[in-house]
Amino acid sequence: MRILLYTGKGGVGKTTMAAATALRSAQLGHKTIVLSTDAAHSLADSFDLRLGPEPVSIAENLWGQEVDVYHEVQTHWGTIQKYLEALLSWRGIDSIVAEELTVPPGMSELASLLQLVRLYDSREYDTIILDCAPTAETLELLTFPEIARWWMEKIFPIQRRLIQVARPVVKPLVGIPLPGDDVYDSAADLFRQLDRMQKLLADPSLSSVRLVVNAEKMVVKEAQRTFTYLNLYGYPTDLVICNRVIPEEVTDSYFDTWKASQARYMKMVEEGFAPTPIRYLPLMNQEVVGLSLLKEVAERLFGTEDPTAVYHQGRTYSFEKAEDGYQLLLSLPFASKGDIDLMQVGDELILQIGNQKRNLVLPRALSGMRTQGAKLEDGILRVRFAPSNGGNAK
Repeated sequence: MRILLYTGKGGVGKTTMAAATALRSAQLGHKTIVLSTDAAHSLADSFDLRLGPEPVSIAENLWGQEVDVYHEVQTHWGTIQKYLEALLSWRGIDSIVAEELTVPPGMSELASLLQLVRLYDSREYDTIILDCAPTAETLELLTFPEIARWWMEKIFPIQRRLIQVARPVVKPLVGIPLPGDDVYDSAADLFRQLDRMQKLLADPSLSSVRLVVNAEKMVVKEAQRTFTYLNLYGYPTDLVICNRVIPEEVTDSYFDTWKASQARYMKMVEEGFAPTPIRYLPLMNQEVVGLSLLKEVAERLFGTEDPTAVYHQGRTYSFEKAEDGYQLLLSLPFASKGDIDLMQVGDELILQIGNQKRNLVLPRALSGMRTQGAKLEDGILRVRFAPSNGGNAK
């Protein structure tokens, strides 16, 4: 089985790439499903047919799905949502307004992404392709399991125990609705599903993220930041697709400036994303809609290759023995020294780059060791660990 995620800045053509890849995969005999996790679905428009909340047959070996957000939220958030509705109603908020307020921002997209776990467990498909939301939203979804895991390990058991003790006393006296065991069980199940999703997507032999870019400055810069954050969280990227490149055969002088600009940014793509493979797709002479044009895109992009192959595999971080301890080697392309903050607390290394933060749990071999400094060189962060008497290190 293969899981492929297509993401990129809004409008770069990621839906088209996902749909074309799915069509090519199906034509090679892989039982394939492509689904959209974007709240603003456009997958059906790409195939020029109607899709729904259940898999719809598109062609031989190919199914498409636009997830029903309301159904997914009710499935994954229903018990918690009912408790929050009761709490807001107790505060005098109208029931309809309370229902709207109980679905936090991003929950709909997150619930859609959780569909991946069920598709994987069903074993009905050989290839699962996700047409993801634009990069900013996708990154929020992909980093959420990391935050959830920390909360489940550090806060959840304490909070649950406190509520169990307080519930018999507080509820009769104050009347405030307190979460029952069913709410905590539902939250625990939701976080377990998130953790499974993260493990599936971080497995380089199973899953790959594919970045779609255009040869434009803002698009390339955002893709570079996304690439750094994907490495930070351990999500493997095996391919970069540069879409809508003006073909050389276009000789009209009107396009000379555009072609020169694209050449400059294509060089930036080549220099920045190596050794990750890069594919270039020329600007089509019409809107890519329907199976025949999607087939043409797939042929231009992959030729006779199998698009479900792993095009690149490399670990984002590793540990190696040093003279006085160990070194953590973490691939952080496009990061700069001033962007990085490090702190070790116990057996966790807290790494922050810009507005993204990750807690790396250190292996047992580093037990009793402390960070002794770090160095960023050629996109590789080297963090040194050596024996220490304890305390937090920064």
